[in-house]
Amino acid sequence: MNQKEKQLKMSKEVKIIPLGGLDKIGMNITAIEYGETIVVVDCGISFPDDDMLGIDKVIPDVTYLVQNREKVKGFVITHGHEDHIGALPYILPQINVPVYATRLTMGLIEHKLEEAKLLKKTKRKVVKQGGCVNLGEMRIEFVKTNHSIAGAAALAIYTPAGMIFHTGDFKVDYTPLFGEAIDLQRMGILGKKGVLAVMCDSTNAMRPGFTPSETKVAKTFDMLFSENKGNRIIVATFASNVGRVQQIMNTAYKFGRKVILQGRSMETVIKIAEELGYVTVPENTLIEVEQMNRYPDEKLVFITTGSQGEAMAALSRMADSTHKKVVIKPNDVIIFSSTPIPGNEKAVSRVVNELARKGANVIFQDTHVSGHACQEEIKLIYSLLKPQYAIPVHGEYRHLLAGANVAQDLGIEKDHVFVLDAGDVLELSQERGRVTSKVQAGGIYVDGLGVGDVGNIVLRDRQSLSEDGIIIVTMSFEKGTNRLLAGPDIISRGFVYIRESEELIREMRKVALKAIEKCEGRKSRDWGYIKSEIRDGMDHYLWKKIKRSPMVLPVIMEV
Repeated sequence: MNQKEKQLKMSKEVKIIPLGGLDKIGMNITAIEYGETIVVVDCGISFPDDDMLGIDKVIPDVTYLVQNREKVKGFVITHGHEDHIGALPYILPQINVPVYATRLTMGLIEHKLEEAKLLKKTKRKVVKQGGCVNLGEMRIEFVKTNHSIAGAAALAIYTPAGMIFHTGDFKVDYTPLFGEAIDLQRMGILGKKGVLAVMCDSTNAMRPGFTPSETKVAKTFDMLFSENKGNRIIVATFASNVGRVQQIMNTAYKFGRKVILQGRSMETVIKIAEELGYVTVPENTLIEVEQMNRYPDEKLVFITTGSQGEAMAALSRMADSTHKKVVIKPNDVIIFSSTPIPGNEKAVSRVVNELARKGANVIFQDTHVSGHACQEEIKLIYSLLKPQYAIPVHGEYRHLLAGANVAQDLGIEKDHVFVLDAGDVLELSQERGRVTSKVQAGGIYVDGLGVGDVGNIVLRDRQSLSEDGIIIVTMSFEKGTNRLLAGPDIISRGFVYIRESEELIREMRKVALKAIEKCEGRKSRDWGYIKSEIRDGMDHYLWKKIKRSPMVLPVIMEV
């Protein structure tokens, strides 16, 4: 290859296409595209908003990847949290390509694939931290970082256009309780070689200073266990925070307590982590819930899911008295070893109130440190890597803006900092960076076993039903003549109690009759038109009368 060809190749642009994770905490997925190669970083879910009634989870819309299936060479995963791996069982059947991850992350992915009966169909490769994989025209290096789960990695993605560094979720912890500290040395070396762009975790970009080390939490647990020697202790935390669970078990062992894990995800994650050597259960510490009656309360510690107030999680069921085996007692000590994710505050508050009502002592006292970097740590990463471009990722819009401000404070030019939306196509080269187009992106709703069969219209109907209820107007017409034989009858569900609203029901019947007569006057036999007239008439009358808009469902029977 002559010099001119080399220059031509070097000037070619790499595309960065985030398909999720930029307007909320969750559903992280980004496509990196160069020539005929697409590498996908992460593939996560997000949890539904309060107004998404009946929705279990939201997965990313990967239409663009499906359309370019032949280019997609694999998924490279930064760590094992749900917002980074949860969508794989839904996406892999559409795009069957290999998955690359570190050991613990792969263990958690394999469990998901096994449940979805995809394990045998999916190629998987465990990559060591510091290891590399070649995918098409790219090479991906896994760089050691710290997070609230073991096995977290940043990704150095080498493309012919330049190197893109994706931090994944990270913090700088010089004294992690388990494993090694973040590999800042490697980042410094990469920075000297030249970095085209950094995609940086912005979750805590609004917080000044540094995120405290996990060692701080260990001391707090020791103090709380010491202060509550005569009480049963229940600790709520994230199932995936393997290091935190290890800390609690170590403290329990120190104070001579038995540990009971509660919550399906908690039991699964810890089982996988123990098998892979990321958790060491102290001898004779872990017991089954069925064995708890053999020990006095002051000798028990429960480690449970539900720190975010999730309705079906173990702690929520304890609070609601629906847990089959664990009953909250007065003077139980409940420790929340987490902080509410934005949007979950209400749910957490509800659970806390229910626990307090049962006489439990609820503690939120310094038993959690974030797994995400604050401003000074973000500055350190940018200073080491010295990128040409900065792309804040992972967070709500306000977090991304704060991440952009941090990058600019360090001297990165404003027009080299990109705050993107899902679906934006950012093209980068040594010469320039610009958003050139937009691809289809967003969320697909999962309701039970249904994927994508619930859209915005269905959600709007659910919202309407939840707020104002439904009115069913039934009537019978004679076949052939369209003469009204019976009705209209009014059935109300979630709107008004019929026996106490007889006058309103009578008026509603009159409105429906008027609409039917109008249609008869026009000699209309179109059922759709009749239903539309009834619906419009009812809507107008009820809004004028009582300022409410229930769903109106006309039902016509032909006899």
